[in-house]
Amino acid sequence: MQDCSENLNPENILIHVCCAPCAAYCIEKLQQDGYTPAIYFYNPNIHPEAEYKKRLEELARFAECKDLPLHIEEDPTEIWLDLVKGLENEKEGGKRCKTCFDMRLEKTAQFAKQKGFDGFTTVLTVSPHKNSSLINKIGKDIAENISIKFLEENFKKQDGFKKSLELSEKYGFYRQSYCGCVYSIRF
Repeated sequence: MQDCSENLNPENILIHVCCAPCAAYCIEKLQQDGYTPAIYFYNPNIHPEAEYKKRLEELARFAECKDLPLHIEEDPTEIWLDLVKGLENEKEGGKRCKTCFDMRLEKTAQFAKQKGFDGFTTVLTVSPHKNSSLINKIGKDIAENISIKFLEENFKKQDGFKKSLELSEKYGFYRQSYCGCVYSIRF
């Protein structure tokens, strides 16, 4: 089988982004590594609508500031709610999160392939609350299944999360206090 994590064209990568604070460091690192990423915002998991809009507004402001393309794909939140039905009481990091990662990375990979990107990656691994190994495994599996490359990263390494906090302060980003999922608000 083809190794889908290597030999990405540095000029042609789509990065799934959940919010500007997570994006800032990850995009900066990709650029330092020679990539010119395009941003993809697909997050039907983010609730309530006001939170979703705030995150998207902040990301749009960042994309404009950095002169980066921003692709927005929206699905009704009901699609996500139906997908995680029965997983509402899962602990943070459990089956509900895996299902959510699967959904968003699958959509990112499909969009990347449809639009001619050589590969994709995600900012989700910058969070100290997210399992980078699981996220990267999901990305690699999806990449293999649809024949596109996945750039495996653990953005929290080398103080990535700390750097994302510093960049958030520099840009004056709104920083949320939960992942976005209505069920994570209580944790």
